[in-house]
Amino acid sequence: MSVSSISLNQIVVMFIIILIGFICYKIKLIDSETNKQLSNLLLMLVNPLVIFISYQREFTKELLHGLLISLLLAAVTHAVAIFVSYVLLRKRSLFFKGKNSDLTDEDPANPDVAIERFSAIYSNCGFMGIPLVSGVYGSEGVFYLTAYMTIFNILIWTHGIVMIAGKQDKKTTIKMLMSPTIFATVLGFVLFIIQIQFPAAVLEAFTYVAGINTPLAMLVAGVTIGQTQIAKAFAKFRVYYTTLIKLLIIPLLLLLLYSRFSIDKPILITAVLAAACPAAATGTLFALRFDKNALYASELFAITTIFSLGSIPFLMAIAELLT
Repeated sequence: MSVSSISLNQIVVMFIIILIGFICYKIKLIDSETNKQLSNLLLMLVNPLVIFISYQREFTKELLHGLLISLLLAAVTHAVAIFVSYVLLRKRSLFFKGKNSDLTDEDPANPDVAIERFSAIYSNCGFMGIPLVSGVYGSEGVFYLTAYMTIFNILIWTHGIVMIAGKQDKKTTIKMLMSPTIFATVLGFVLFIIQIQFPAAVLEAFTYVAGINTPLAMLVAGVTIGQTQIAKAFAKFRVYYTTLIKLLIIPLLLLLLYSRFSIDKPILITAVLAAACPAAATGTLFALRFDKNALYASELFAITTIFSLGSIPFLMAIAELLT
């Protein structure tokens, strides 16, 4: 089965679970407080276990080399995304003023440009990326994805906070860089290098817990979308513009760039898939923390998540032609 077919099947499965989460919120089976607790469980326990397990494998120079290449691609990916977002998403729009825009002639400055740039740069590589990459390449894909998530976590708690808040919250940054995700990545890498593997029974238990990653992440996404005013979001032109940049322009640029080099297909596809994921849910959390437009951040999360149903298989089909 082709990568595009596998990704399409995985996306459909994930969206069915998202729909279930959406319905659960609407019928009040899961409320916003429960969703927050489920999200914390995912971030603090399940995601780190998925990452840790991916490192519990036999050491080879090829895997280490692939991991280092993935780290380089992750840095390049974020650099390209930052550049493109700053060029195309501006405080004063060069292209979209007037009656067809969300910006008015009386107030042409876009007060939410930081939210748009954040959404275009930072992808939902944890909630969406892990189950998607796992569905395509299994634990090997998650192994390479950890490199992307490492760069993501470093930048989101430095550049991301500065962009949203206008200043750096050093205390929060240091605290979050010591998160379970980073800890699992570092510990897993060290054990991978020195070749210490946990007993089979322990790994089996970890695997059972890690197995709830996809359904739990998609339920959380569905409930989050249920909390947004989705109908109003569909009426905003700049939501579509930002979505286009996030889901197509940036990943296509990266795909065209990476395909010019001799990069192993799983490493290349994992890097592009991570970048092609919808906007990070963290954007809403940052907007709430720093008194920005959290509703708009939630709308961008919801719309990019919905449209990724078509954009990711499309990108994977192009990737198969180019690689």
